[in-house]
Amino acid sequence: MWMSQLILFNKPYRVLSQFTDRDSASAPRETLARYLDAPGFRAAGRLDYDSEGLLILTADGKLQQRIAHPKNKQWKTYWVQVEGQIDSSACAALAEGVTLKDGRTRPARARAIEPPKVWPRHPPIRSRQSVSDSWLELSISEGKNRQVRRMTAAVGFPTLRLIRIAVGPWRLNGLTPGEHRFAKAP
Repeated sequence: MWMSQLILFNKPYRVLSQFTDRDSASAPRETLARYLDAPGFRAAGRLDYDSEGLLILTADGKLQQRIAHPKNKQWKTYWVQVEGQIDSSACAALAEGVTLKDGRTRPARARAIEPPKVWPRHPPIRSRQSVSDSWLELSISEGKNRQVRRMTAAVGFPTLRLIRIAVGPWRLNGLTPGEHRFAKAP
């Protein structure tokens, strides 16, 4: 029964995408264990400590690989708050793919959006009167380390806040930070 089941979890800001903090040299960080009691389940892919949103967990190793492995080109969609007013030329550059230190990214889907209705972040995003911010929706089909943040910086719009709202067919759909629900694998 559990083998085909997934947990869709809204990972809060500054929570590790794992059940234990293996870096004992630093101060303890929050982990999934604070929010979930799910023996045998592991994250299918990562979501950085300072990113928020949809994290998928499964107890099925093959399904975990199918969801997370870059060769399967599973689309991941993010709402990204950036410094400055994102424009059509920056979105076009993101859509074509940008060159990063570790190579060129695959083409993406990018569009400016109105600020989405999201939960407050703790601590809040810094606010500077002299610098505006804006939002975009960005979908990528790969997962280089901190890729979205590096992509937006490469086109001149540093990321302030990053919320993953979808992975393939699975969506956050109303989960608040720390909440989860079960779903079936296709």
